[in-house]
Amino acid sequence: MRWLKGVILAIILLAVLLLGILFAVNNQQAVPLNLIWVELPPASLSVWLLASLACGVLLGMLAMSGVYLRLRTLLTRAQRHNQQQRKELDRLRIQELKEVP
Repeated sequence: MRWLKGVILAIILLAVLLLGILFAVNNQQAVPLNLIWVELPPASLSVWLLASLACGVLLGMLAMSGVYLRLRTLLTRAQRHNQQQRKELDRLRIQELKEVP
């Protein structure tokens, strides 16, 4: 079953790669990018679109890092509390076994 997952993943990655190549080949027109206060030199449309995609992915990851760190801290705290509860439960079980004649 693991090999089937690998084959499906490889097929999907190959399809995405082929679509990316087709996208880059079909969008080779040089387009200058005007960002209101600065005008960037002309580059192909596919370069500008892929650059904007990369910037969006990075900004999204940066925005989610705070949530990730908060959840990671809560998980660590919960695991520590769980471990303390298990130790107390084990101690109470041992104490109960010692009291039973």
